[in-house]
Amino acid sequence: MELTEYFQSYENYFWEWTTDEDVPDATGYNENNLISIPNVGAIAYRPYVIEVLKELKDQGFPSFGSLLLVLYAVQDGYLNMDGIFYYLKKQSKSFEVDKSKEIDLTINFLENLNRLGNSFKKGQNKIILLKTIFKNTHNILSAGNSELIIRVFEKRPYRISGSAEKKELIFSVVNNDIKALALLQNKFPTTESIIDAMKGVVEIPELEDEVVQEETTVETDKDYIQELIEEPKTFHIGSLIKRIWSGLKIPMRHLSPGEQPIGGISDMTNKGELPRMLLSEFANEDEVFMSRIANNEALYIQREIPPEENIFERVILIDTSLKNWGTPKVLAFASAIAVIKHPKAHSECKVFALGQTNIPISLNKVEEVIENLNQVSPVLEVSQALEKFFNEEHTEKDLEVFFITHHENLMNQKVQKIVHENRDRLKFLVTTTADGELNFYKHHKGTRKHIQKIVLPLQELWANPPERRQKRENNVSSGKKADVPLNYPILFPVPANKIATFLYEGEFFILSNKKQLLKTYLSDNYYNKNYYDYYKIHHGCEVLIEDISVKPKGQFALARNKQQEFILCQYQPDKKLISKLNLNTKEYSELNLTGKDIPKDHRLIYFNKYFYLFNENSEMVAVINIEGNISLEYVLNDKLIYKNQSKVESEIKKLFNSGIKIVSNFNNIGINTKKNLVISSNELNKTYDNSLTLYKNRYQLKIFAEQNKNRFTFSDGSEIITDSRGMLTFKSSNKNIPEFYIPSTDYGFLALATNTEFGGSEYYLPQNTLLKVKKMEDIYSECLERFIDQIWEYGT
Repeated sequence: MELTEYFQSYENYFWEWTTDEDVPDATGYNENNLISIPNVGAIAYRPYVIEVLKELKDQGFPSFGSLLLVLYAVQDGYLNMDGIFYYLKKQSKSFEVDKSKEIDLTINFLENLNRLGNSFKKGQNKIILLKTIFKNTHNILSAGNSELIIRVFEKRPYRISGSAEKKELIFSVVNNDIKALALLQNKFPTTESIIDAMKGVVEIPELEDEVVQEETTVETDKDYIQELIEEPKTFHIGSLIKRIWSGLKIPMRHLSPGEQPIGGISDMTNKGELPRMLLSEFANEDEVFMSRIANNEALYIQREIPPEENIFERVILIDTSLKNWGTPKVLAFASAIAVIKHPKAHSECKVFALGQTNIPISLNKVEEVIENLNQVSPVLEVSQALEKFFNEEHTEKDLEVFFITHHENLMNQKVQKIVHENRDRLKFLVTTTADGELNFYKHHKGTRKHIQKIVLPLQELWANPPERRQKRENNVSSGKKADVPLNYPILFPVPANKIATFLYEGEFFILSNKKQLLKTYLSDNYYNKNYYDYYKIHHGCEVLIEDISVKPKGQFALARNKQQEFILCQYQPDKKLISKLNLNTKEYSELNLTGKDIPKDHRLIYFNKYFYLFNENSEMVAVINIEGNISLEYVLNDKLIYKNQSKVESEIKKLFNSGIKIVSNFNNIGINTKKNLVISSNELNKTYDNSLTLYKNRYQLKIFAEQNKNRFTFSDGSEIITDSRGMLTFKSSNKNIPEFYIPSTDYGFLALATNTEFGGSEYYLPQNTLLKVKKMEDIYSECLERFIDQIWEYGT
């Protein structure tokens, strides 16, 4: 089974691939990063599902649908199990075969999983649970096939896009998902049988540990906020809190104004008890005295009452609806913790996550913050949960409520109504934005008053996450980074992540995610055209221009002006903006297209020394000049433009899947016990004849290189200089060994080259080169083997 088939989604089924634009993915492919149930809620983010699958690959994957059903059932917090059961029962009517009995068994099994104690559904215990129930399950994939799916995903995560395109639902898919769980219900009829099976697989000491953690408070010497900053998963929250403190104007504790006499005339009243009457009143005649008492004219003195601590209970409500996901949710949690943990705050504070319902949460430990950050709700707004909170769950008057939400949610009429009706208890409103802006409002005497605005410099505060900081601390010294050339005698691997690909005058160019202009090509010395068209013999790339100032949005086209300087044209339809950048001189010009009435189906292309906003069906098309400042004119459409563009698109398709996963983060460089060089946990090895590859290292390192930024130095003085674009430079302390270069990619055969000789994969051989081609076996022994021997002999 291939990756696309395993992750395939279907029409009218219980799950689908969706995209959360606010949550970046470590793979660099940020689309289709969330799996959700239509109109029910989210199941899990893609990185989490992949990590679960990695744990299961040794015993084989279950069907993807059955895994998703189980993952949803064992989630913490509010679950809409009825929504899941609706989709399952719906399937019994979709096919001729009656599956109602198996569906009932499936529902019973999911309910049993949901009733398991929280200790069995957290951390490593969740993995043990999944391994237990899915061991030798129905329709399980082989371990080899499972391993292959993971490896393909790691190299080409964008292939998920094929699975996200829904196909027509077929019976075999439903049957595999439902039958697997129905059989598990027969195997594990009760929750106790599941627990007994888990304990039979492995002893679970974590269960006792988790119970102890819940019942005791662990004292720590570390500052709580510093712990948040040092934990990568909470770094973004922790780094904001002290900045919020510095500008926060909300009173952390206040006194009841009550009866606080300040003396003088203002301390007197015309109502009171006889012992508090002023002595001067007794000097009046009896008739006058009785008259003043009867008419409430007699004066009394108030008893002094010391200021009292307020009796309000402070509650924070965090909106987890769709608009408050991503960065706004990070700001919301940071604001809540800033209020709870403020140095002047002494009273306890309750926190609730508002979504489809109200879920009480705790933010007193780093682990709790990590766990509760996963509280997400698919609802558009939380007016129902807010109304339920005030009118059903918390009807008491002595509440001081903070409501933290996205600023756009306050525009919703239902939310406005609930906020207005409960303004006496909803004392503070905090609104968030994706740009880092916090606005604080206070309800006072029935009106809302804007207290303050805090603008958080997110880019500055988040510029130094723990991972990067740790790498710097591990460096032996903070010397200057070793310089690397623009290009090497051999080609770079083509990066998998690209902004755009161009064909200009028969040559292929790439605008990479690292803001580089690259040039690549396909082999032209072929004998079988059909073979070439099918396999598209790719080659690496050379760097033409670096540090291009461009945003990866919209459409792009590339050309050269009369001076042979590269001109990059960018069209952003959402902003109605077209711009032109000279990549050589950095000259920039732009033109606002508001009022130009450019149809949405027009796309930016290059043809015959001009840029066009083109559609083959339009009578008139917009033309943009290459020379000088940017301008736009309209000309009659020409069929030649369409014919040329069809050829260009056909040629560019040949570069599809040309990208390779590049090893760009370098650490733990050394030599293992098998006397092979190890680069970032990958071993350089001659697995096949006349070839060189990077494979996962399985042996202990014996000799380590000392790191100083991108320079790794061995004890004999030999050096390896790393280049994050995908190249390694080897400089031996033995001057008889020439300087040589090896690409750093964990896919396919590699090459090894000096300044005069080349061996290995033709992919890295430049189109026009004077390098002498040799067998990999020969150049390996002359360069890399001697390089390792020099270090090994010195080290031993």
